[in-house]
Amino acid sequence: MLLERGAELAAVRQALSAAAEGRSSHLVLAGPFGMGRSTLLHELPRCVDEGTVHVMRANAAPAEQDLAYGVVRQLFDSLLTAASGPDREQLLADAGAARRVLDDDVVPDPEAPDCAVLRDLRLLLAGLSATAPLLILIDDLQWADACSLRWLAGLAPRLDGLRMLVVCTLRDGDPGARDPLVHEVVSTAARILRPVPLSPAATGELVEAYLGDSPDEAFVRACHDLSRGRPLFLRSMLSELALTGCRPLAENAGLVRTARPTHLRDRLLNCLLLQPRPVRDAAAAIATLAGQEEPALLTRLAGLDDVGFTTALRVLHQLGLTAEEDRARFAHPAVREAVECSMSAAERQCWHEAAAEVLYESGLPAEQVAAQLMAIPTARYPWAVPVLRSAADAARRRGTPEPAARYLRRALLEVAEQDRKRAHLLVELATVERSFDPPAAESHIAQALPLLPAARDRAAAVLRLSPWVTSPMTRSGRALFRRAADDLRDPYTRDDPGAEEVLRLEARLRYTGIDDYAQLADAVERLRALEPSVRLRGGRELLAVLLYAATLTADGPSAEVARQARSILDWEPATAPGGGSVMQLVMFALVGADALQDAESWLNAAAGSGPGDDGAIDAMGHARQALFHVARGRLPLAREQAALVLEGAGTIGEESRCFVYGVLGALALSARDVQLGSRIRAAVADRTLAPVPAALLGLLRMAEQARSGDAPAALDTAMDCGRQLECAGWRNPVLFPWRPWAISFSDQLGDHHLARTLAAEEYARAREWGAPAAIGRALRLRARTDAADERVELLREAVATLRGSANELELFMAVRDLGRMLGDGPEGREVLREAGELAESCGVPWLPGPAAAEGRPSAPAVRTALTRTESRVASLVVDGLTNQEIAKELQVSARAVEKHLTNSYRKLGITGRRELAAVLREIEEHVPG
Repeated sequence: MLLERGAELAAVRQALSAAAEGRSSHLVLAGPFGMGRSTLLHELPRCVDEGTVHVMRANAAPAEQDLAYGVVRQLFDSLLTAASGPDREQLLADAGAARRVLDDDVVPDPEAPDCAVLRDLRLLLAGLSATAPLLILIDDLQWADACSLRWLAGLAPRLDGLRMLVVCTLRDGDPGARDPLVHEVVSTAARILRPVPLSPAATGELVEAYLGDSPDEAFVRACHDLSRGRPLFLRSMLSELALTGCRPLAENAGLVRTARPTHLRDRLLNCLLLQPRPVRDAAAAIATLAGQEEPALLTRLAGLDDVGFTTALRVLHQLGLTAEEDRARFAHPAVREAVECSMSAAERQCWHEAAAEVLYESGLPAEQVAAQLMAIPTARYPWAVPVLRSAADAARRRGTPEPAARYLRRALLEVAEQDRKRAHLLVELATVERSFDPPAAESHIAQALPLLPAARDRAAAVLRLSPWVTSPMTRSGRALFRRAADDLRDPYTRDDPGAEEVLRLEARLRYTGIDDYAQLADAVERLRALEPSVRLRGGRELLAVLLYAATLTADGPSAEVARQARSILDWEPATAPGGGSVMQLVMFALVGADALQDAESWLNAAAGSGPGDDGAIDAMGHARQALFHVARGRLPLAREQAALVLEGAGTIGEESRCFVYGVLGALALSARDVQLGSRIRAAVADRTLAPVPAALLGLLRMAEQARSGDAPAALDTAMDCGRQLECAGWRNPVLFPWRPWAISFSDQLGDHHLARTLAAEEYARAREWGAPAAIGRALRLRARTDAADERVELLREAVATLRGSANELELFMAVRDLGRMLGDGPEGREVLREAGELAESCGVPWLPGPAAAEGRPSAPAVRTALTRTESRVASLVVDGLTNQEIAKELQVSARAVEKHLTNSYRKLGITGRRELAAVLREIEEHVPG
C-alpha cells in the first residue's frame, strides 16, 4: 500500500521526531485525484511507534461543511476510540472536556476570532502532548468546515510549547482548495509533500499482489499506461480483473482496457459532482465529443468563452481527470463513464443534439456529425437525413458496410412518411446490407417497392439486390426479380417499358437457371432469336449469359459464339465494377470456343488499371489472367497468377467465387496439381456455390484417386461426373474434359471397348462444337484407341488442327505422340524437337525421345514395376515434398522413404528426382487433362 512512498514517510518521521523535542510543525500531502494521499495518511500511524504518540484523526466531508467545529470534534472524539493503556483515563477526560468546550461555546461570528475555543482547546492539547507527542491527521482539508479551518489557522502560530505534528491532505483543483481559509492553513505548513505516480516496477509488484502470478512485461506496461501510475486507478482495475480470474499474461494485455471498475467510476462521479458548473460543462463537452480535441469546438459546445474553457480545462488537469493540461483528453476511460453517469438521459440527449449542431455548422465530416445523431432517437434537423446518408456513403466506400447500414437505419427514424424519400432510404439500406445480411436486404427492397410509383424505379430498386450478373440469389430474391420483370412488361404500365432494365432483369433470372437443363435449352433458343445492342449495359449482360449457356451446352457453332463474345469485348470497360462479372462469362465462352486471341488486349488493359485505392490485390484480375494462361497451356504463368489469386482470396466477393474456383479447378486438372485440388475442395465444401456443380469437385477427387494409383475408383468417379454434367446439359468438351480421363483409366484397366466408345463420343461432340482444341484432342484420343494403321494419320490431323488452336499444351501432346509414333527417323526427330520446344513453353517436364530408346520401361511397364507404396512416394516427390515431409505424410521413417526411392530409381533406370518427375509426367500424360 505504501510502494515508493519512502520520501514522504521519511519526512513524517523526521517531523515527528522534531515534535517530540518540542519543535511542532504542520505538513500537507497534496496531489490530484487518485494519487493515494488518503491511503498514505491512513497508513502513517502504522509507520511510527503508536505506543509513543497520541493519534488524533478527522475526515472532512462535503456534507458536514455546515457543522461548526465538525473536524475539531472528530479529532477529540477519536481519542475515545483510541484510548488505552496507562493514559486511558486522562485521554477520556480530555476528550470529554473538549466536548464540553465545544458544546458550551456559542458559535462565533464567522468574521470574529474564536479566541476562547482556541485558548481552551490549546490547553487540552498541551496537556495531551505532555504525556506523548501528538500526531494529528486531517483528510481532505478542502472540505473542512469554516470554524475548524479558523481554529487550525489560529493554532498554527501558537505551536510553541506543544509537541505535535499536524498532517493534512489536500486535493488539487477542488473548489474548496481555493478557499481563503484553506489557503491560510496551507500557507503555515512547513512542507507540502506531493506523492509521485508509481513506476512500472511498483506497478508490477501490485499486479502480482492482486492477480497472484508473476506478470508479463506487456501486461504490466498496459496497466501502467492506462492507470498512469495512480494507485487508485491501478488498484481499482486490478480488483476488477481479479474478480474475472484474469491472469497477467501478455495475451491478456488487451483486457486491461476493457476493465470497467465501478468503484473507480463512483469515486470519479463524486469528484465531478462537487465541481462548479463551468468545469462540469467542460467535462461534458469533452465526453460528448470523444476523440475531438479542437478547443474551439469544445468551447462552443460547453457554452464558455475562451478564458472560461481554458480555466476549466486547467482545473480538470489539476484534479487529475485529464491527461495533459492543454489537451482535452481524459486520463482514463472511467472518467468519461463518470461524466456520462453524472448526466440524466435527457441531459445526455441535449448534449448530443448540441454537439451535432456544432459539428455540422463547423463543416466537419459527415461521419463525425452522424456519430452524435446516432446517440439520440430523433434530431428534427432538416439536415439530419442528408448527413446520415453521406456518412453511410463514406463508410461504404471505406469497405465497412455494417456502420453504413446503422447510419441508414437511423436515417429512417427521421422519415415518418411512407413516400419516395423513405423508399430511396430503404433501397440504399438494402444496397449495403446485401453483402452481410441478404435476407434483410430483400425485406427492405420489398418494403420500398410499394412506395415507388414508376415501374422502372421498382426495377432499378430490385437490381440493387444483384448489381452484377453473377451475384448469388435466393428463391425469394428471384421472386422479386420476376415481379419486377412482369411489371415492366405489363401493357397497362403508364410509363415507358424501359428496355435496359428489362434486359438486365432477364439476364439475372436466366443466370439463376444456368444449371437447369430446360432453362439452358431455352436460353440457347433465346440467343438465336436475340438481336442485342451491346452498347447497352443490359444488352451486354443478357448476351453474356446466353453465350455462357450456349458454351456450357456446346449447342451451336463455336465460331459464332466467339464472334458475339468478341463484340462484347469492344464495349465492355476494362475497369468494369463488380469484378467484371460480364467478362467472367465472356472469358468462359471464349475459352470454351478456343478463341482467346482477341481477349489478350482486353486483359492487358484491365491489368493496367492496377489495384484499388486501398492497394488491395486485384484477385479477380489475376483469376482472369490465370484462366487465359490455362487455356493457352502456359502452366507456369497460370501458377503465378493463381498464387496471387489465393493471396487476395479474402477480397473476392460472393458474386465472383464461382468463377475463381472454376479457374483454380481448371488449373489443378491441367497441371495435375493434387494439392491445389485438395485446397479447392476444402474451400468449396462449406459453401453453396451455385451453379458450380458437384462434378467439379468430383473431377478433383478423381485426380487424387489417380495420383494414389486407385484407377478403378478414379474411373467410377470420372463416369459419375460425366453423368452429372450430361444431365445438367453441361456438355462442352473443352470446359469439361471428363472423357479423356475416363478413356485413360479404362485403357489402363483393359476395357478397350469403353475407351473406344468414349473416344468416338468425344470426337462427335467436338466436331459438333467446332473448337480446334476439342477436335485436336479428340483426334489424339482416337489415335490411342483406334487401329494401329490409322494412328499416324489421326495424329497428323490432330497436329494440323491444333496449330489453329490457342492451347499449346494440347499441341505439345499431339506433337509428342506423333513423334513417338514416327520412330527414330529424321521426321520423328524433328517432330520430337518441336515437342521439346513446346514442352519448355508450357512448363512441362519430360524426357525427349521414345521411352524404349532411353532404356526405360514403357508407361504400362512402369505401372507394374513400381509397387503401390513406391508409386505413392514417387508422386509425393513430384509434388515437391522432402523425404522428411513424405515420411510424416505416410507415417514411416525417413530411411524407409529413401529405400523406396532407391528402388524406384533402379527400376526406372534413372538417377535422381528430376528424371523421376519427367518419367512420371510421361506416364500421367496418358491421362489427358
